[in-house]
Amino acid sequence: MENQKDVAQDPGSVQSPPPYPGAALPRKDYFREDPRLKSPALAAVLSLMPGLGQIYIGYYQQGFINILVIASIISLLSRGENFLTPFLALFLAFYWLYNMVDAARKATFYNQVLSGIGSSQMPEGEVLPGARGSLLGGAVMIVVGGIALAHTRFGMPLDWIERWWPLALVLLGAYLLIQSYIARKPK
Repeated sequence: MENQKDVAQDPGSVQSPPPYPGAALPRKDYFREDPRLKSPALAAVLSLMPGLGQIYIGYYQQGFINILVIASIISLLSRGENFLTPFLALFLAFYWLYNMVDAARKATFYNQVLSGIGSSQMPEGEVLPGARGSLLGGAVMIVVGGIALAHTRFGMPLDWIERWWPLALVLLGAYLLIQSYIARKPK
């Protein structure tokens, strides 16, 4: 019988059963083979900052929506006690945890599709992130950057944002409804 040290071991291959119970088999390191693969654990950890895990994977629009939802709920909770406070607090906790689980799940599906493991398609309702930019994301960045520039460079007051920020939610909701209508419209 050959000596274990004499056998050349390929770190990417799976060998016969381990020499004794409890010994670990070498595992295949998918992340070194294809740099496009994403770490589900890193996506979940990055989602401690809401939306950052989705942005890491490539789902920019969903990441920015998650950031906006969490920020909106936190700002509503900071207004003080009202009858919605317990509901908003529970929703915030649930949505934050959902955000973390969703990022890890999307990273796993993304990796499986790229590696050819399991289904060759994402689950229904999910799509691989595109390599192109987002029109809405670019427009939002321009508007936010313009407002910040006007404040820092020209001293424009920002107190109007406190009164008008819900308009951003209305516009985002209208955009999402229009996108949903366009996607469902028969061609």
